[in-house]
Amino acid sequence: MHDPLPRLSGGSFPSIRRGPLSILQVNVGYRCNQTCVHCHVNAGPNRKEEMSAQTASDIVEFMQTSDVQTLDITGGAPELNPNFRFLVRKAKERGMKVIDRCNLTILFEPGQEDLADFLAKQRVSVVASLPCYLDENVDAQRGKGVYERSIEGLRRLNALGYGGDDPDLTLDLVYNPQGPVLPPAQTALEEDYKRELGNRFGIRFNRLLTLANMPVGRFASILISKGEFDDYLQVLQEAHLDANVEHVMCRNTVSIDWQGYAYDCDFNQMLDLAMRWNGKPKTHITELVPDAFEGQPIAVRDHCFGCTAGQGSGCGGALN
Repeated sequence: MHDPLPRLSGGSFPSIRRGPLSILQVNVGYRCNQTCVHCHVNAGPNRKEEMSAQTASDIVEFMQTSDVQTLDITGGAPELNPNFRFLVRKAKERGMKVIDRCNLTILFEPGQEDLADFLAKQRVSVVASLPCYLDENVDAQRGKGVYERSIEGLRRLNALGYGGDDPDLTLDLVYNPQGPVLPPAQTALEEDYKRELGNRFGIRFNRLLTLANMPVGRFASILISKGEFDDYLQVLQEAHLDANVEHVMCRNTVSIDWQGYAYDCDFNQMLDLAMRWNGKPKTHITELVPDAFEGQPIAVRDHCFGCTAGQGSGCGGALN
């Protein structure tokens, strides 16, 4: 696996600082039932990194002493962590919005037969990966048979009320390009997704989120192997829009890794580019002061252009 960090300059991207903290994004581990080409986490079935019960309790304590409004749980397949449901329940007890970044096929894994019912009962928002509405493209990126199981997963969620008018049972889909190119316009592509999935399968969902592939992790390693890494960085830099800087997700989000350490975003987490906090090389969530985030500097490198290029990109989709 190639390390992209030495290829990422620290002086090209504009310097930015944090606003108030409102979203706590927690990566509970890198184990996943899929191995996707574009995955910046390098997740897969053989990864062993997994958040402990103690770290999950530290997460809960931070939520109880802060004003964060949203718990965004990711992985890997976050549902495989035995503390996933504990975190969901504790966040919902506080009246927080909870997002599960779900790959859909996890709904059919052994031991997860009641997962969809659990999510609906807890009124968890689902952000589901579906990088195309065509089966051949999805299977090429995520593995053979993933598309068929993903469609069945969407149907199961629809049957529980997801993707309709209930503001708590939102179902958003995520699109990633097939290679080192920027995603198309989010609004137009969403119309295509809704038409195709609706007409072919009767599936409904709320929003499509278009995300640029970040030059980090497995995707970066593939680009380096093909000699395309620097060209892709140039594509991102040339498409940069200053107006998007104000809306990047790191301004109101903190990313916590499976061991409880803090990063400005999950892409920095994968680069081991830790949050700058009181000059320490790494900061654990137990050391963070919830109301002291505003004005803190954000660690940036050239990969950050992936969030500001074109229509912009973040965990909530396009920025403009």
